[in-house]
Amino acid sequence: MTTVAEAIAAALADAGVRRAFGVVGVGNVHLVAALTGTDVRYVAARHEAGAAAMADAYHRVCGEVGVCTVTYGPGLTNTATSLADAVKNRSALVVLCGAPPGGRQRPIDIDDEALAAALGAAAVRVSAPEEAVPAVTAALHRTRAEGRPVLVLLPVDVQDSPAPVTAPVPPAPTPVRAAPERPPGTAELVELIGAAERPLLLAGLGAWRAGAQAEIARLADLCGGLLANTLQAKGVFGDNPWSIGIVGNLSSPEAVGLIGAADLVIAFGTSMSGWTLHGGRLIPPEATVVQVDHRAEQLSPRTDVGVVADALDVATALCDALTSRTPPSGWRQRVADRLDGARWERLGFTDRSTAERIDPRSLTLALAKLLPEERTVVTDGGHFIGWPARYWPVPDPAGFVFTGVSLQSIGLGFAGAVGAAVGRTDRVVVLATGDGGALMGLAELETLIRTADSALVVVYDDAAYGAEVHMYGHLPVAAGTVFTDTDFCGLARSLGAEAAVVRTVRDLEAVRTWRAGGCTGTLLLDCKVVREVVGDYLGAPTTSAAAAH
Repeated sequence: MTTVAEAIAAALADAGVRRAFGVVGVGNVHLVAALTGTDVRYVAARHEAGAAAMADAYHRVCGEVGVCTVTYGPGLTNTATSLADAVKNRSALVVLCGAPPGGRQRPIDIDDEALAAALGAAAVRVSAPEEAVPAVTAALHRTRAEGRPVLVLLPVDVQDSPAPVTAPVPPAPTPVRAAPERPPGTAELVELIGAAERPLLLAGLGAWRAGAQAEIARLADLCGGLLANTLQAKGVFGDNPWSIGIVGNLSSPEAVGLIGAADLVIAFGTSMSGWTLHGGRLIPPEATVVQVDHRAEQLSPRTDVGVVADALDVATALCDALTSRTPPSGWRQRVADRLDGARWERLGFTDRSTAERIDPRSLTLALAKLLPEERTVVTDGGHFIGWPARYWPVPDPAGFVFTGVSLQSIGLGFAGAVGAAVGRTDRVVVLATGDGGALMGLAELETLIRTADSALVVVYDDAAYGAEVHMYGHLPVAAGTVFTDTDFCGLARSLGAEAAVVRTVRDLEAVRTWRAGGCTGTLLLDCKVVREVVGDYLGAPTTSAAAAH
């Protein structure tokens, strides 16, 4: 006899799901047991927040739907932060959540649908055996179509029921992308581009997901504009010489000057958040801002012209329209000799390292020369984030996973590294985390060590919640923000990893040894960094003294 749980597991495998993450509980134990009998590899997490974050990161690095499973009650509530972050990331994620048997609300139960709605996720409750497989199959399609997580609530008694005999469902036909019509507003955009003297083309994660990066770069060539990207789209233009890098509070002083000189900004696939706009202080008020997004609700108040359409369609249409027009603007020629200065690694600083603690900038620059080229950089949240985001290149946006950024949380780094490691086994995972986030999500260090073929963990250890120390040091909060040193090496070794304390650049010899051994297993670096080095990104943007025009 085939149970509903077994039928769901088989349907997931038939749909091409390769990985699932979760924590076993009374509400999903039948489903997890069924998954082990299929080609779906089940990755056991240590905490439900970690399971959901793993599935989110998995989707972000390989593009497949992330699947996780948890039990009801605390199992579901534990996923809240990770799910909220996935919602804001527009990630394709399906959560198979157990539900109490009998369909009746008990005093200990919560309103699952209300919780999902509060987080911005969708929820579907299965009430009969014949509804289960269709609900799960529909969720896999719905999460992609809507760009948000979908919860499927599966009562325990339904999971353990005999699966109804149904006719085989033929696989859904592969959608064929029809030739797009010319997007509305194309003529207006062509006129704006023709009139612009200093056009800047900005790509967000939505542009990468639409596959629009090559057409956007071609459009920049046609109009003589510069290229830039949001933090989430790091690496989208590769080593294109006309890219000034990140737009936002991590922009270099030279990039800030160039952004401030733009008279036209066309943003593709980005919500133009306050972080990208650096609180409205980057793009000059006199510049015309065009925002291209397939969702009208994403249009920013700063936008002058909103185009609700696919980023690739719009970029292609503009390229087609511009090929027969006048030569591009001369902005590139005027600023060509300054673009190299927009790269952070070209900027000097006073090294504040001591005998006991290393300057985080010196650490990050030294590591940049040691990291494997084929890598996925995963970052937790915290004061340290500016250093790896600025100094460590990545192959493409799939090689950069900033966990918790959309919700401004910390503690999801280890879990994100697991999802990235499982999703892209061809790349070495490099995790950057602070000591605060590492301790908050410590349980998933064990999962990373157990799961990843190759992982490097860099702990920026200032024995503090650095952002709070630097932003609110005028308040008497030291008792809650500054701590004694943690022995991360002892913790890592006890779980089966290699580890080394880093106080000077010489201590990075451990990385060379690890690489010489084929980057096998997990190496954790407990980097004792100088706490007094404050990221300039906590304040107003610094502009290059050179004239941007």
